[in-house]
Amino acid sequence: MNFFKNHEHKMNNSNSVSKTIKFLTLALLFIGFTSCSNDNDDTPLLEVESQTISNLQATQSADYTTTPPTIIGDYIKFSFETGSTTTGNDWDIAFRGSTIIVNGGEATAQDQPARTSSTGAYIATGTLASITTVDNSLLKSDSSTNGLAIPTGSGNGWYNYDPTNHIISPIPGKIIVVKTNSGKYAKLEILSYYENSTPNDDLSNSQFYTFNYVYQPNEGVTTF
Repeated sequence: MNFFKNHEHKMNNSNSVSKTIKFLTLALLFIGFTSCSNDNDDTPLLEVESQTISNLQATQSADYTTTPPTIIGDYIKFSFETGSTTTGNDWDIAFRGSTIIVNGGEATAQDQPARTSSTGAYIATGTLASITTVDNSLLKSDSSTNGLAIPTGSGNGWYNYDPTNHIISPIPGKIIVVKTNSGKYAKLEILSYYENSTPNDDLSNSQFYTFNYVYQPNEGVTTF
């Protein structure tokens, strides 16, 4: 009789030890999983990038033998992710003369590059440093109905035109905010429309952009 009691006692102890081992194993797995999750959540963000682009040439000319005159010249595509011009579809904005288009929406003229993304933009008022948050409700893409996201014409967008001396000057405090083709964000301030930032007497060095920009490389982050 004692044999069976001892045997039963040992079996109970064995079952208890087995349950304890299983519990500890599950606990360790849970702790490990939680630790990995926390590690992923704590992945450091990439640093916001700032850069100055000098003398980006975006020349256009006009053929006055047609009515209305035909504007001639390639749009110079720019990517904030690479910080350089591109000839592919990975562009965010493109320059020609005083016109700036975005890679979103639709072309507003036949000679514009096709839009292949959902890029948008708007013009904020402030300084490059003071514009710290993107307002997604203000973003617009180019539209054949509603015009360009970055308006053209003196006083309408980023520049003023002086009809006396024919100089185009960036409007102080006008910051262009852009949602890029990859869904990230950038802001830029155009500093000059002339090569080396000084117009020649005959303005032959116009259509050269110098601008500062800030690029937010982290997906889903709308602050700079």
